[in-house]
Amino acid sequence: MSGEQRLIDSLRLLARHPAARALRDDAAVLPAPLGRDLVLTHDMLVEGVHYLRSDPPGDVAWKLLAVNLSDLAAKGAEPIGVLIGYALTGTPDWDDAFVAGLGRALDHFGVALLGGDTVAQPPGDARVTGLTAIGQAPPGGAPDRRRAQAGDLLFVTGPIGDAGLGLRIARGEIEGPRRLLKAYRLPMPRLTEGRALARFVHAMADVSDGLLIDAHRIADASGLAVTIDLDAVPLSTETRAFGEDRTARLAAATAGDDYQLLCAVPPEARGAAAALAVEIGRFGPGEGLILHDHAGPVPLPEMLGYEHGAPVP
Repeated sequence: MSGEQRLIDSLRLLARHPAARALRDDAAVLPAPLGRDLVLTHDMLVEGVHYLRSDPPGDVAWKLLAVNLSDLAAKGAEPIGVLIGYALTGTPDWDDAFVAGLGRALDHFGVALLGGDTVAQPPGDARVTGLTAIGQAPPGGAPDRRRAQAGDLLFVTGPIGDAGLGLRIARGEIEGPRRLLKAYRLPMPRLTEGRALARFVHAMADVSDGLLIDAHRIADASGLAVTIDLDAVPLSTETRAFGEDRTARLAAATAGDDYQLLCAVPPEARGAAAALAVEIGRFGPGEGLILHDHAGPVPLPEMLGYEHGAPVP
């Protein structure tokens, strides 16, 4: 068990309010006395963990907003505004570039900055920023990661693995097209797709830590098993150029930072889902993750995706 999972399990004992969804979802859903429920989520970015020290400050600001909006997208929510937590490290030029990038991102997504807090931290320490995003749930309610049902189909809204290759490009490990680097630094939350899918899906989550681990989290929260056809997982043309054999596909499916949406779709809604996403698997009785491709069963990789505090294999 990773350190992250151990901490979350401990916090579940404190998260008694129904809005917390037992900490098995990526956002809290607070019932509103009148009108639609509120959806609240909070994500942090840490230099050296979520982004590279060499990444442009404006791109870091975009990513901070985008990853939070992605959690709202997975609930089919309409963003209302955000609160920021920012640690000053004595680098005013970096701070100014971050604020300018945040402004561009807020304008692009039409989201309001409502407030937040700033603190000082020792110069030279890894930068830490956090954001709380607030949204309005769709009329039918926000999908719950715990509500997948046996027989549901697993869909994903778009290509997987682009950001993982983009990170390798940013590190200088490989050369590749700018579009992959952009996928890593400037992710796009699937807000439009999330609102459309929320009308009929049973469960939905975004792909932040890796397709395999995030699909497994939906299955585990719902008390089910999930089977994935590795050959069906969509890859972009740019990612295919780096290979599309079993090894390459497993690397894409465990890389993370893609921010596509995964959803559990009832069979009768397959046609509607197919207009928005790609079918890659199915939920069924049991537990765990099962992989296969054209050659047969695929052994699970040692790591299904990224987990904070997990031992490095």
